[in-house]
Amino acid sequence: MQAAVEQRHRKKIVMEIENILHMNVGNGESSYASNSFLQETAIRKTLPVLKRTIKGMVNHDVDFSKCFVLADLGCGTGTNALMLASMVIDIVIELCKEYNHKAPQLQVPEGIENNKGNIFMAKTSPLNVFEAYRKQFHTDFINFLQLRSKEIVRGGCMVLTFLGRNSSDPTTDDCCRFFELLAQSLLCMVKEGMVEESYIHSFNLPCYTPCEDEVRNAIHNDGSFSLDTFNVFQGNWDPYDTDYTNTVDLYEQSYIHGKNCAKVIRAVTEPLLISHFGNSINIDVLFQKFEMQVAKDLAKKKTRYFNMVVSLSRK
Repeated sequence: MQAAVEQRHRKKIVMEIENILHMNVGNGESSYASNSFLQETAIRKTLPVLKRTIKGMVNHDVDFSKCFVLADLGCGTGTNALMLASMVIDIVIELCKEYNHKAPQLQVPEGIENNKGNIFMAKTSPLNVFEAYRKQFHTDFINFLQLRSKEIVRGGCMVLTFLGRNSSDPTTDDCCRFFELLAQSLLCMVKEGMVEESYIHSFNLPCYTPCEDEVRNAIHNDGSFSLDTFNVFQGNWDPYDTDYTNTVDLYEQSYIHGKNCAKVIRAVTEPLLISHFGNSINIDVLFQKFEMQVAKDLAKKKTRYFNMVVSLSRK
């Protein structure tokens, strides 16, 4: 019990730090993007040291045929991070040619800055966005299982219920459609001059809806638990909507369901939105637009949540 309390406390501290310790977003006069030449100068001055260090690794017969990983541990994003990665890659390729080494696989701190116009996985998202979300889920879920295994006695059980998706396709409507509609609502505010577009480009919701295989693989790879039961069920976007027969909503009903759905999503996402957008966004206006988007969507197709229930036994 004490371990669980300490874990929650640490997680709270990390979230508070993440909300505070970051550079100014956007491209405005006071943004990090417009005021990071000092950092750029420092990066460029490290170029000789970088080259000597990497050359030293080659001279010491470090195996360059495998994987070369770059990690930028700063709290800013943008051209500086890309410039540093580009510089290191150029050095590695140059030295590999000079020493007749096979070029290694290169990995950079994987980001999703190119997920522009979206705030989650979407049909228009680049492939690296899906992979980044998938990897983060796998890491986090295994970490969760390992921590829980320390709290549960052998033979003890754990039941988990969470949102998932019904296929391997990460763009399926049952997992990402309502966030696509929220992104569309934000973009409407951009067109009306109510929000800066750069804020949306730098915002991505930290959640993931796995498919069954991803959940099963994570449980297997962790090895702490046996999977006893795996069930799924659907839920309407509006929790007060008990109609599971119709595939579309009637026009008037869709607006009632849209309003209720907007309340649910607002309760979950408002703290994240406020943390990112601050006073630059009118939350009331955003969710008024969102409920209209949801209502129109439900009148065309009644998309539902896909829920998973798993029962696990501690080995």
